[in-house]
Amino acid sequence: MSSFGESWQWRPNNRVELLENGDEFFPRLLANIARARREVLLETFILFEDEVGRNLQQALIAAAERGVEVGLTVDGYGSFYLSDDFVLALTRAGVQVQVFDPAPRRLGMRTNLFRRLHRKLAVIDGETAYVGGINFSRVHLIDSGPDAAQDYAVELRGPIVADLQQLARQGLQSRSDRPAGQPPQARSATADRALTRLVLRDNQRHRRDIEEAYLVAIRAAREEIIIANAYFFPGYRLLREIAAAARRGVEVSLVLQGDPDMPIAQKGARMLYGYLLEAGVNIYEYCERPLHSKVATIDGRWATVGSSNLDPLSLSLNLEANVLILDRQFSLLLRRRLRQLFQGCQRIDHTALPPHTLWRALTSALVFHFLRHFPAWAGWLPAHTPIIQSQALETGETAPLQREA
Repeated sequence: MSSFGESWQWRPNNRVELLENGDEFFPRLLANIARARREVLLETFILFEDEVGRNLQQALIAAAERGVEVGLTVDGYGSFYLSDDFVLALTRAGVQVQVFDPAPRRLGMRTNLFRRLHRKLAVIDGETAYVGGINFSRVHLIDSGPDAAQDYAVELRGPIVADLQQLARQGLQSRSDRPAGQPPQARSATADRALTRLVLRDNQRHRRDIEEAYLVAIRAAREEIIIANAYFFPGYRLLREIAAAARRGVEVSLVLQGDPDMPIAQKGARMLYGYLLEAGVNIYEYCERPLHSKVATIDGRWATVGSSNLDPLSLSLNLEANVLILDRQFSLLLRRRLRQLFQGCQRIDHTALPPHTLWRALTSALVFHFLRHFPAWAGWLPAHTPIIQSQALETGETAPLQREA
């Protein structure tokens, strides 16, 4: 999937609304798909065949049957278990379904481990867009139980939508020659004037754009940084700037996983705790349920919401999309929501760390060496040209389309 443009610009006068968990996100998205008149574009990492996935399937089918052009791209690793019947029902209705980097199993295991399409975005009629970290799975609903994921998305209206529309159209051949729509200006003159910018990570022109956006904002921080990120194992430069901000007096708080869905991710993050605590960073492990968020707010004016974790996969391999938001009202709302999470957290201090040993010192040195060099090493990992495989309309057969990632 090729990159688009040299860079994305800051767009003024956007309406931005925070949506927390699938409970707020899914009904809003489905209602807008039901009202779509011309076009629905959607990309996701995970689409499961549970009640959430089936509701989305039926909404897309209904839109296609009333003449709306519908394009759906899913990742071949994250959505590996979609059945032929599920996909065929979509394509027979006229939905253009594509799979990013499909691959067969080897010894019963998925083999397309690297360079995943990890973005989660939707664009409807060139007027409304969604960006965030929420996949299409029941696990993002609070009533799904103790394993319900805590996460966020944003609903966007205004000039930023045209950027997201262009991005979403890139992988759909039949729409590649159509101009992007011109979304209406946000209607409110008070709460809906956010300055926003789309930032990507891909494997061509935007390899480090999301990381650079974090670095610029952290270096400019003067009062407070709150980062809530599910998979925290950042590159060396980002780790160093987080610590430097705390040392110069910024109140830095990290909200990380305390009830992890992948224990190895928590083990990696914990290897960094000693360094961060020494710098004065506040570390909170969210324990009420798995944390899946990828958000941050700085100084009550800068915020980001998107799909990018702060780990090697997101920062050096995956295709990701975040939105940067310069708006005091939105940033303070996100700050308030994140500080509410503190109540369900265990605060980490030095007493929670394992004792200093020679083995721990050697391990820490290896971790820092890894973080310093991983972006360069990532180029050695499998870098084939991923396939975007278009699902055939009636037969269920597939026709591969080559795209660069």
